[in-house]
Amino acid sequence: MKHSLNRSRGFGTAEVILTVAIAVLVVVVVVPVVLIFFNALWVDGKFNAADFVRVLSERDTYMALGNSLFIATGVTLISTTLGTFFAWLVTRTDLPYKRLMKGMFLIPFMLPSFIGALAWKMLLSPRAGYINRLLMDSGLTDGPVFNCYTYAGIMIIESMYLFPFVFIQVSGALERMDPTLEESARISGAGLFTITRKITIPLVLPSVISGALLIMLYSMAHFGTVAVLGIENGIYNIPTLIYERIHQSAGSFESIRTGTVLASVLVVTAALIIWLQRRVLDKGKYQIIGGKSFRPLEIKLRKLRMPMFILCIVYIAITIVLPTVTIFLVGGLKTYGLPFTWENLTLHNYSFILFDWQLTRDAIWNSISLGLASAAIAMFAGVMISYVIVKMKVRGKGILEFLGMLPFSVPGSVIALGVILAWSGKFGINLYNTVGIILVAYVARYMAFSLKANSAALEQVHDSLVEAARACGASMWQALKDIVIPLVRPGMLAAFFLIFLPALRELTVSVMLYGPSTRTIGVAIYTLSEDGETVYSAALAGIALIIIVLGQTFIDRFANKAKAK
Repeated sequence: MKHSLNRSRGFGTAEVILTVAIAVLVVVVVVPVVLIFFNALWVDGKFNAADFVRVLSERDTYMALGNSLFIATGVTLISTTLGTFFAWLVTRTDLPYKRLMKGMFLIPFMLPSFIGALAWKMLLSPRAGYINRLLMDSGLTDGPVFNCYTYAGIMIIESMYLFPFVFIQVSGALERMDPTLEESARISGAGLFTITRKITIPLVLPSVISGALLIMLYSMAHFGTVAVLGIENGIYNIPTLIYERIHQSAGSFESIRTGTVLASVLVVTAALIIWLQRRVLDKGKYQIIGGKSFRPLEIKLRKLRMPMFILCIVYIAITIVLPTVTIFLVGGLKTYGLPFTWENLTLHNYSFILFDWQLTRDAIWNSISLGLASAAIAMFAGVMISYVIVKMKVRGKGILEFLGMLPFSVPGSVIALGVILAWSGKFGINLYNTVGIILVAYVARYMAFSLKANSAALEQVHDSLVEAARACGASMWQALKDIVIPLVRPGMLAAFFLIFLPALRELTVSVMLYGPSTRTIGVAIYTLSEDGETVYSAALAGIALIIIVLGQTFIDRFANKAKAK
């Protein structure tokens, strides 16, 4: 008799797994998000749209909404231009050292943008910025030239760390694109500019727009850069206003009320952006990939070859090397503001943070332990949920995929506010100001990573292997334990690392949820900077960068070994 995992009679094992999986996602995801809308529109159990409108009509509220849209639009335009240009340069031209350049352009993708903003604050603040001071001390200018505490400063600095969203998508599309259309245009006498404008860009336009919408979504919900550079000049976006209202009023009802209204707007905006992205991808399915093996057309830059290479080097030096070196140097200063000389540099700050200061030691431990715990929980939960989605034909499994991906589509500040509402005693469980509430938020936030990695691994496991085990008398649980889990272990480990590293550098969620003893690395860096402890903030940021780079290196080696097998 042939046993099939794809059939289930009555309320069997498949339904049990489905029920447990849905219950996990409902508790972790649905309840917090639903409570956001409920608290925004209901007061004392009664529908109250007028109060919702009143909060939106307050000056601080609509200014924050306008700032979010304005900054996100500027960041999207700058990032899309940079990402598309550099993607074309490293994939379709004869630029020297293209592989190295491509790897360098991906580095900002793994660096926390708020640490970059902190570095640029040290370099470009009007009074104390090292570049401004250098220009004034040398007599080249009478006053500061640069001011990072402006809309333009925020947009440019945030774009440095978000342009890889477009770069990755466009470079992938260009590498897979059939070059015959470009070759035909070249044979017909068209020049480089005409070919690029009329053929190349239109063909990859869906990838460009898709990446741009991702940047818009991320920037609308981004906390770090605006918090570091904007608040100084009275510039708030939605996440920073939510943070300010809740922390200044110690979580009063009115601040929570304002936060839920703003969070609701973020959710609606995110849903609209995701809908637009899907429409673009559905309508933009141009056939740019042929069936034959080919190498993309390489355009000869000729006299522009070295200038373009120098441009890439200069861009990398300014956006990656300069701020990173600044972080480490400032972290080694005896006092912030001193010139970078050997007499003024010391390793004491780093040793003090790592071994002596309880606050930073706790922050490092909290981040590592939260990263490990959330990665492990999401990994195992993701395997169970992915198994239902990929391998079982039971009604309702489509709900799982939607719920699992929902938190990744919802801004982090919304997730944070939702778990505050859900787990601060409302249902008999009070996790407020504990590590537990951050852990719940992390699991919800990064569950999508686990689902993607585990689903991809499960797709490669043929159903016949489990069916054979069932035919030999093994129970479903035995088949899972002895066959499925060993085969998808690489996917599980990939999911673990995909969650651990972002959780390690996370700020947007943590800054809304931390308590006196539950600071994470990101929160500690931000709060130390705000308290004027600049050298300690920079030293901790430098340590965080080392941890992130080591973690990314380990992940890359693991991925390469997995591919080799």
